[in-house]
Amino acid sequence: QVQLVESGGGSVQAGGSLRLSCAASGYSSYCMGWFRQAPGKEHEGVAAIDSDGSTSYADSVKGRFTISKDNAKNTLYLQMNSLKPEDTAMYYCAEGLLRFGAPLNPGEYNFWGQGTHVTVSS
Repeated sequence: QVQLVESGGGSVQAGGSLRLSCAASGYSSYCMGWFRQAPGKEHEGVAAIDSDGSTSYADSVKGRFTISKDNAKNTLYLQMNSLKPEDTAMYYCAEGLLRFGAPLNPGEYNFWGQGTHVTVSS
């Protein structure tokens, strides 16, 4: 199992951009994803990527966010553009159980990072 550490969160104005990073302790051949949780709300799947590089996105972020990974650096990324106040949340990266397929259901993932805060003001 891998250890995951997120970074790159912060406060931005609406319309701005951030890139989140998730450093893994070792190479992962399983799907990985980004999830978020706002105060008082449930975990929401944002984006996921499998071992082939196939991706999935929540409808709310499609066209604005891009998930990618650098296997040489054992790092997962989430590029977030055109940020909106409703994107404000704690963002987590996670490793799942599938090699092929990239689900957005948090229940499909077993190893989680500690999270990084993202705040978007209007």
